[in-house]
Amino acid sequence: MRWNLVVLASCLAIAGCVGTSIAERQDANVQSSLQYDSVPCNRLLAQRNALAQRYRLPQDAKPSFSDPGVGLGPFTPDTRSKAQRDVEQVSGRIDAMNRSIARRECGKPG
Repeated sequence: MRWNLVVLASCLAIAGCVGTSIAERQDANVQSSLQYDSVPCNRLLAQRNALAQRYRLPQDAKPSFSDPGVGLGPFTPDTRSKAQRDVEQVSGRIDAMNRSIARRECGKPG
């Protein structure tokens, strides 16, 4: 009976980490650039610049990743503030926009 309680407690602890670990939330900040390919270049550049200015980020912002230790990422709780999570999510959006801009060569003459 005691062994069953240990196993149950371990499973509940692991299940509690699902979706709230720092690794999962940081991975979610990486976005596909394909979603921006249908946005006209001039509008996409304006959106990217406005986001960067609003969040005081550089125009070449990229999502950041912490190093919680080998194998511990899925079990490390996300202790970042909401403001920090928002900034990192916007960094992922800006990065996706930049990849679409670069692929389509927006802003270049020709």
